[in-house]
Amino acid sequence: MPWTPLPTGEGPEPRRVGDSLDDMLASMGAPASDVVATVFARWEGLVGERVAAHATPVSLRGGRLVVAVDDPVWASQLTWMERDLLDRLGSELGPDTVKSLEVRVRP
Repeated sequence: MPWTPLPTGEGPEPRRVGDSLDDMLASMGAPASDVVATVFARWEGLVGERVAAHATPVSLRGGRLVVAVDDPVWASQLTWMERDLLDRLGSELGPDTVKSLEVRVRP
């Protein structure tokens, strides 16, 4: 059977791809795409050059930001700095967007 388009005015209205993506992310417990993009694109500005040289964001889901570090010493450092980092991220992304850090060593 050949495809025939719906007559104008019938069927659902078109949606922005970004809106559909945000709905999909929310259904999986992830934040909006613009929040994730901000964390990954502005990481160095959010956490500082020194931290960013040793730590990389991996994922953000359910308020938990997973960060990979290149050395166990940096895992300890980020754990010690967690409250300060959460405050910085909260001021940029909104309160409770990032509620906790999970630090993993990945040389």
